[in-house]
Amino acid sequence: MKVIILGAGAIGSFYGARLSKLNDVILIGRRKHVNYINKNGLRVTGLENTIYKLRAATKVGRIKDETLILLTTKVYDSKKAVSSIKNLIKKDAIILCMQNGLYSENIVKDIVGKECKVLRGITDFGAAFLEPGIVQLNNYGHTFIEKSPTSKEIAEELNKCGLNCYISKDIKIDMWKKIILNCVLNPLTAILRVENNVIADEKLNPIKKLIVDECLEVAKKDGAKFNFDFVKAINDGIENSRNISSMLQDLLKGNPTEIDYLNGAVVELGEKYGVKCPVNEALVMIIKEMEKLNK
Repeated sequence: MKVIILGAGAIGSFYGARLSKLNDVILIGRRKHVNYINKNGLRVTGLENTIYKLRAATKVGRIKDETLILLTTKVYDSKKAVSSIKNLIKKDAIILCMQNGLYSENIVKDIVGKECKVLRGITDFGAAFLEPGIVQLNNYGHTFIEKSPTSKEIAEELNKCGLNCYISKDIKIDMWKKIILNCVLNPLTAILRVENNVIADEKLNPIKKLIVDECLEVAKKDGAKFNFDFVKAINDGIENSRNISSMLQDLLKGNPTEIDYLNGAVVELGEKYGVKCPVNEALVMIIKEMEKLNK
């Protein structure tokens, strides 16, 4: 495949590295990261220790026929990133949105219209950006992509590169699963400044349940119903995770977070459906105050 990774942060760099083993990949990122990769390769540490040789650039020069574009920027950068390539996109291109956020792919669809196919993707790999040219793989995970006529081919290529890809039976359900996890994991780890596994502590179950219950009520109104213990599922899923959440990474670096597209998006959709979400709203306010303290 011809692949453009639009947003060479931790996850984007990791996916680009793995895909470069068998595909024509170019990473689009910041200048220091790009310069290091072009000179020395991209080093993935942590659960593996590999140097990947692949191309990197600070912007997209052209888009070849039948290119897969993995959008891995922060959601708040989606508009700028996609707008910058809109005039280069060809009809047979596919943009796979591998981001956090509730219906974040709609930002892309609003920009490109019918210029190309836009698909939702979900990942639960855990990675951290250490410094230019180096990312750390903290958790192995899975990739889920929205069902489409071309999804099988994409999934096969991702699987060949060890990215454990599945075609989602219901992308809305998988999206809500990830959103609810993130609405618990990201703000709590950011506020407490701890690794993910610390949040599995059962002493935190009451606050986790309050967050989850609000999310589930909004999800139900949105057509996504669940019949399992979400708090237990979250605890079981993160009890061995030494990953640092993306929100905590952002705060530690003094960057804005994606709180508006996680808990904030649940609050906003809740307002549409007449569901009050005071706990999620409070988390949004706390994280925004923490962002201000970083400035």
